[in-house]
Amino acid sequence: MASAGRPAVSQAPVVGTGTIGQRRGFRHDNLTGYLFIAPWLIGFFAFTLIPMIASLYFSFTEYSVLSSPRWIGLDNFVRMFTQDARYWNSVRATFTYVFTAVPLRLIFALAVAMLLNTKHRGVSLYRAAYYAPSIVGGSVAVAVMWRQIFGTEGVVNAVTHVFGIPSVTWLGDPATAIWTLVTLAVWQFGSPMLIFLAGLKQIPQELYEAAAMDGATPWSRFTSITLPMLSPVIFFNLVMQIISGFMVFTQAFIVTGGAPLDTTLFYALYLYRRAFETFQMGYASAMAWVMLLVIAFFTAIVFKSSSYWVFYDNKEGE
Repeated sequence: MASAGRPAVSQAPVVGTGTIGQRRGFRHDNLTGYLFIAPWLIGFFAFTLIPMIASLYFSFTEYSVLSSPRWIGLDNFVRMFTQDARYWNSVRATFTYVFTAVPLRLIFALAVAMLLNTKHRGVSLYRAAYYAPSIVGGSVAVAVMWRQIFGTEGVVNAVTHVFGIPSVTWLGDPATAIWTLVTLAVWQFGSPMLIFLAGLKQIPQELYEAAAMDGATPWSRFTSITLPMLSPVIFFNLVMQIISGFMVFTQAFIVTGGAPLDTTLFYALYLYRRAFETFQMGYASAMAWVMLLVIAFFTAIVFKSSSYWVFYDNKEGE
């Protein structure tokens, strides 16, 4: 109520200038953020999303680059699964490689990581030396070097000849060719080794000391402490190595070329030949989508099974 002798003044709502300024600042911040991520967005749409959509369409067509794509429905997939014997050779070679190279590489990487998880003098130099082969990962130079090492007159045969062992055509024998590529994969263990090493350093030493006081053997400490505490790292390495194993290309392309008798004709190599040697882009696109589904399937299995063997600290109170 207005006081006596003073006119009443209506209290109209006033729009604060601060609100408008905050909105303008918010829009400005958003625009700045979008500008910063614009290069990634452009690259994602131009080189990932749009090509994936295009390859999905091409997988249902007959397309040779030199002519317009012609819709053929599921013919590429039917041909792939029922008429192409070399396709199944590539599947067999790829699965053999993945299910041998990936476990051996992880086991070897974990063993070396445990050896290097010490405070001995010069251990940093050894870590750098063991990681060096992975710096040049799937490079052509490493593949060429490997082809020379396992060639008929290579280093391996020269060493075995000293001990009176006859020369072996490592790259020309169907029984040994793929194992040269598996050995190359195991030799390049540096990346998973570093990840294992980082995980080992996060395990409290008090656990090992308490177990030793209770009389636990080294093997018991490894199975009861190291493996459970390291299981999230093992899970990560396993997923990454499975994905990279299915996509292996350079090693087979340079070292063996898919020979002999298609025993090293890996899936990615056969896909490349279909696409860029015979220009069957539609068929190659269909192969690529099948491989995507296969990788997704095995990755999903690993994720689904992780609840049984991967242990996290935050689950203690659950």
